[in-house]
Amino acid sequence: MMVGAETIQSALRPAGPEAARLTDLWWIFFWTCASFYAALMAFFVAAWIRGRQNVEPDVTPATERSHTTAVTAALIVSAIGLLALLVTSVAAGRAVGKFATNSNQLEIEVTGHQWWWEVKYPNPAAPNQQVVTANEMHIPINTHVLLRLDTRDDIHSLWIPNLHGKRDLIPGRVNKIFIQADRPGVYRGQCAELCGLQHAHMALVVVAEEPEKFAEWKKRESLGAPTPQTPEQVRGQQVFLGAPCANCHNITGIDASATLGPDLTHVRSRPTLAAGMLLNTRGNLAGWISNAPAIKPGAQMPPNQLAAGELQDLLAYLDTLR
Repeated sequence: MMVGAETIQSALRPAGPEAARLTDLWWIFFWTCASFYAALMAFFVAAWIRGRQNVEPDVTPATERSHTTAVTAALIVSAIGLLALLVTSVAAGRAVGKFATNSNQLEIEVTGHQWWWEVKYPNPAAPNQQVVTANEMHIPINTHVLLRLDTRDDIHSLWIPNLHGKRDLIPGRVNKIFIQADRPGVYRGQCAELCGLQHAHMALVVVAEEPEKFAEWKKRESLGAPTPQTPEQVRGQQVFLGAPCANCHNITGIDASATLGPDLTHVRSRPTLAAGMLLNTRGNLAGWISNAPAIKPGAQMPPNQLAAGELQDLLAYLDTLR
């Protein structure tokens, strides 16, 4: 959840054209199946009532012919209905699966890890200035966004139901999917493929915003970490560089460029920690740093045995990374 915004996750509340097509398909299937079910129940009740009224079974040739005609008609109607659903499903699949080039489209790289999401905004003109974040994605509204999906370990599947159906992330392969948001909002996504112990706790938020706000966010994210200002912040930066933190995490602007864990350059600007498990508060961050596996069993981040003063200094430094 983000402060002042409702986080939405529902395939029946589409916020983009691809999701709207899938929602329409769902309703077509729902009402078609509901109609067939209602008709079947009506025939069943009628047959039950008629059977109770007729003490002796009616097995005349005329009755048999009428029954045969009724069953044949039901089979034909069922076959037509199933064929119509098949054609409708294939047409919807082709529509949402098209990849058309667009000069205004935005490209984002999404990498699945156990159990968090790495999100990159490539900058071909200046690769060293690409934006890298984790478990959050910002997109401008009314813009085609091409997501390039890959994974560093297991098979994952990205599903943002308000914007599109799910798409698998397969080791050694890059899959693609288009999303587009027609209105501002905060939409929840998650992994939809069983990928291990913490599969259920592998979420991300998609923030759809006006293009101007998106440009401001991207500009802030492209900047390096600010210089520590207070003695506590300076000591906290030294704790970060001296502890195992710098062996796994990157902070642009200092001597920490590892990529095993999430990029922390703007970690305190994100709404959540641990891929949606915790709100990004100072207290939750302290608990996560001290013993992440106790909060999220199986997490690859090891416990950090820091003195109380060191932890407070580190938190003071991390608070500057916004």
